[in-house]
Amino acid sequence: MPVFQLTNDIIFPPPQLAEPDGLLAIDGDLSPARLLTAYSTGIFPWYSAGEPILWWSPTPRLVLFPEKFHLSKRLARTLRQNRFSISADTAFEQVIRCCADTRLKVGEQTWITDEMQEAYILLHKMGFAHSIECWTGNDLVGGLYGVSLDNVFFGESMFSTVSDSSKAALATLARNSKKLGIKMMDCQMTTKHLQSLGAQEITGKSFRNLLDLHISTMTPQKKWRLY
Repeated sequence: MPVFQLTNDIIFPPPQLAEPDGLLAIDGDLSPARLLTAYSTGIFPWYSAGEPILWWSPTPRLVLFPEKFHLSKRLARTLRQNRFSISADTAFEQVIRCCADTRLKVGEQTWITDEMQEAYILLHKMGFAHSIECWTGNDLVGGLYGVSLDNVFFGESMFSTVSDSSKAALATLARNSKKLGIKMMDCQMTTKHLQSLGAQEITGKSFRNLLDLHISTMTPQKKWRLY
């Protein structure tokens, strides 16, 4: 299949036409309208600095149903001991910067470019992107962020500077899923780490069917609150 080149129109090709590796289209922009259209149909941007914007819709798709989150004995003990204080939507900009910086500090490339950060910070201000933060005292030591449309949370990235802090953030998100209205978390690409936490692969078709089931109004959400 060819890789499609986007125009100024907010239109994407059908996700099922993606390449075997998931690449579907190039170019376009990171405007809120385009991003929301992309996520609602199972497409997301992922590219490195200096590249054109690349849009992906892989199959199989890794998802985590909150009720299937695997809480290990070690992590359960960490949560019981209150090693961390955990909040939501109190430091979105800090979380997204830390997700980028943590990778750069260990010599890895990051897709979370300045342009990407600006785009998702805008979505957060509009009520479509959220974060979970993990603290030790006043220090942010872990967290995650992503896009939330109705009953689906599209996880974008997480970071950890202290053992188990990002896992604690994800466990807290799963624990609060009913309150937050989350019925499915999109993990995008398959990793053994996420599979160990209960994520599972489903086909692209099944994923899109679930998006149709769980996304209807795309109403902006108020700031998340836990517990």
